[in-house]
Amino acid sequence: MNSGHREEDMSVYLQPTFTIESAHEAVIGRAEEITAGCLSDTEKAVKLFYFVRDSIRYNLFMISVFEEDFKASRILEWGKGYCVQKAVLLTSLARATGIPSRMAFAKIRNHRVPEHIVKAMGSNIFPRHGYNQFFLNGKWISAAATFDKGLCEKNGLPTVEFEGSSDAVLPETDLAGKPYIEYLEKFPAYDDLPFDWIAEIISQRVGKDKRPWLSREG
Repeated sequence: MNSGHREEDMSVYLQPTFTIESAHEAVIGRAEEITAGCLSDTEKAVKLFYFVRDSIRYNLFMISVFEEDFKASRILEWGKGYCVQKAVLLTSLARATGIPSRMAFAKIRNHRVPEHIVKAMGSNIFPRHGYNQFFLNGKWISAAATFDKGLCEKNGLPTVEFEGSSDAVLPETDLAGKPYIEYLEKFPAYDDLPFDWIAEIISQRVGKDKRPWLSREG
């Protein structure tokens, strides 16, 4: 874990790791494709954000207690994932284009979680919600590319919009002004996926053998 803002510390936020595969051929290729023609890191970050937000569909059932299921190349291939997996991919794509990027986490309450999800998970509290932070124009900026536009429109929820200069996190209220996302606790940022810290909590909710559900039959 490293939350340093000093310039000499930035290199750690550009390095590939087991899951943050910023040196993977597929990740580099997609990052270059998405950011082609961009003239600044801010423009690149915005393009990458919207790609992960909408092209990688949110799917809670992709949750896993196996570290390899969080590898950026897998999430890119699957085209879907839950918040932490999407955050890993966005971190990887950003690093692949030279943008210092790290992972942030929070404990949140989602007041709009469908009843069947609450029943399956046992709560509407998500103790390890994952999102991103980019280092742009001398400061860290948060961005939550969690819920895709299609999902939000289907459920009457506001989308998170990111312009690259201010934080873009999940909204407190829905489109009707009713409670939506409540941030209960924010944790320090990480330069790598803190898998053990996440898996410890996930396994209590979904068991010790949970793998992603790649089809509806799962």
